[in-house]
Amino acid sequence: MLSLGIYIIGSLVVIIILHYWRNPKSNGKLPPGSMGWPLLGETIPFFAPNTSLDISPFVKERMQRYGPIFRTSLVGHPIIVSTDPDFNYFIFQQEGKLFQSWYPHTFAEIMGRQNVGSLHGFMYKYLKNMVLNLFGPESLRKMLPEVEKTTSNNLKRWSKQKSVEMKEATAKMIFDITGKKLISYDSENSTENVCENFVAFIKGLISFPIYFPGTAYYKCLQGRKKIMKMLKRMLEERKSQPRKEQSDFFDYVSEELQSKDTILTEAIALDLMFVLLFVSFETTSWAITLAIKFLHQHPQALKELKEEHEAIIRRRENASYGLTWQEYKSMKFTFQFINETVRLANIAPAIFRKTLKEINFKGYTIPAGWAIMVYSQAVHLNPHKYENPLQFNPWRWEGIELNGATRNFMAFGGGIRYCIGADFAKVQMAVFLHCLVTKYKWETIKGGDIVRSPGLQCPNGYHIKIYEKYD
Repeated sequence: MLSLGIYIIGSLVVIIILHYWRNPKSNGKLPPGSMGWPLLGETIPFFAPNTSLDISPFVKERMQRYGPIFRTSLVGHPIIVSTDPDFNYFIFQQEGKLFQSWYPHTFAEIMGRQNVGSLHGFMYKYLKNMVLNLFGPESLRKMLPEVEKTTSNNLKRWSKQKSVEMKEATAKMIFDITGKKLISYDSENSTENVCENFVAFIKGLISFPIYFPGTAYYKCLQGRKKIMKMLKRMLEERKSQPRKEQSDFFDYVSEELQSKDTILTEAIALDLMFVLLFVSFETTSWAITLAIKFLHQHPQALKELKEEHEAIIRRRENASYGLTWQEYKSMKFTFQFINETVRLANIAPAIFRKTLKEINFKGYTIPAGWAIMVYSQAVHLNPHKYENPLQFNPWRWEGIELNGATRNFMAFGGGIRYCIGADFAKVQMAVFLHCLVTKYKWETIKGGDIVRSPGLQCPNGYHIKIYEKYD
């Protein structure tokens, strides 16, 4: 009888827990959806890989079942997923009033608890202004010749190789540019293989968050530790042996840390540096790799791109002159091509926020403290806005000038947290395309696969053979 009583009590406890977990409290009508199992939620299906450019099966199935706004639970957090353009735009416009930036605990462990995405108010604005000194319009003008030189040198070297795996090669190329600008990193002369540590780190970003030796998540955190150890050592060296003139961002940070009135801490500075290096290594390289695939698949786009860039060279007094800022700004079709590439690339398909107050929107009530996932990929693949949304069509952007995010285009985020490095990414892509189509031809050796989770995507194994045009 005792064992039967324990069984009945235990069963009642499980039923009560399941009831309250799957029916969370709200002062109104919650968006429809499923909370999955207690604590685990729907985390496992969320992390299932997706091998196409389409919306992930996890999100697509729930959009069809529940509509554009639905609820779920991931890694122990109740989350509202929004694929609604109006709600997404509202979220970005109300940043700091009704919503604030938020990421799950596991993400904060990976990116750093003091990373710029987790900071708010004055501290966020302070860091944003610091980074704008590095990647703002005036700095980009000065960087243009360096970006072109690095790109040309890399393409020249790749043309002498049997084949090149584009994601890895472009990641290292971009890292050489930003690594030099940030920490005076020289891959050829440095004893530190920073790229290798980032490769291990990135593999764990799309893994289930289990911290146990041998798991991808464990390797990810170990990669982060190695990079942070290196950055901390470099910062100590800069502080003990300051340079007479600022030569990189680390010098600026080192001086700021030693200022009497600074609000910057060493932990925040190191997390900022880590995030900037990560973004430079991973995001734009994926977009460039996808751009090359699109050029291979769409000859008319390649033809029009060549015509635009060859015309730029013909207009010069001397064809050997480098790109000017005016020439860069004149690349109309190139920007159409870039817009379409990043629309389909969806470099950051999921952006997280948290409600500061109870929110009422389109008949739904979202409690204060709940997480919101802005799923911009669904916005970019909305057939009501983009005809044949999975089809690559740069001409759809003809006559459209984008200055920041809109309701239907948020490839670089939106609101006050619009990506600080967006213009830098466009410069890198435009310069790469200019150097590639004017001086080289190429053929695909191996097509490669796309492996993505709702939070990150990684193209694997896209190999090409590059030839100089006049070989």
